[in-house]
Amino acid sequence: MPLSNPSLRLASYNLHKCRGMTGPHAPERNLQVISDIGADVIALQEVDFRLGSRPEALPRARIEEMTGLVPAVFSGTGSNSLGWHGQTILLRPALLDKARVRRLPLPGIEPRGALALRLPGLTVIAVHLGLVRSSRRAQLARLVAQAGRLGNDRLILTGDFNEWHDNRGLEALEPMHVLAPGPSWPAPFPRLRYDRIAVSRGIEVLDSGVWDSDIARQASDHLPIWADLRLEPWSAAPEPGISGRVGENPAE
Repeated sequence: MPLSNPSLRLASYNLHKCRGMTGPHAPERNLQVISDIGADVIALQEVDFRLGSRPEALPRARIEEMTGLVPAVFSGTGSNSLGWHGQTILLRPALLDKARVRRLPLPGIEPRGALALRLPGLTVIAVHLGLVRSSRRAQLARLVAQAGRLGNDRLILTGDFNEWHDNRGLEALEPMHVLAPGPSWPAPFPRLRYDRIAVSRGIEVLDSGVWDSDIARQASDHLPIWADLRLEPWSAAPEPGISGRVGENPAE
């Protein structure tokens, strides 16, 4: 998304440590799926193994070669890790010099955090929310409060929300338009809408969906989600910030 072009494809994908549903570790499948989606920005979850020094499950050295994307630069990862709390963001190389990433610690009964990617006029917050609804509510409330301190950018929250219910647990996001493009878990026979995209005013949703392909059903326990978005000119958009809703989800 060169910032002269107000449209972008955003995606989110939980890699399940590149093990598919049952193993073995086969990151080439996940890299192929990421390439197929063709996103400008993609939030990734579970990019590292959990034990020991948390080594990368998605090999950093092969990302650009196989996908055309590069990892966003931020501090706080382990020496062998790709992500922070298992998360990273990939983006087009042309965006890298404009990107700034901030780590956002989150409350809850298990260690969780979010990544805030700031581009001119747009903030994308990548999340992997907790397993307990009370924790998810507290985490979303914290993120909405922090977003207000990040500035008046258009705002997107995306990732694995770990929330299957359409009407519970997401109350903090009521000022935003929450997209659940379709069932994304479990990948072989998707039934639950765990993965979501929430957008503020100033962002038009052109299209959205679940990336459902044969290789995607094998590569992880989640299917990726995606949305094609258009950033409205400030002169045409309401006041910036998280308040307000955009049009209905065209995928529903």
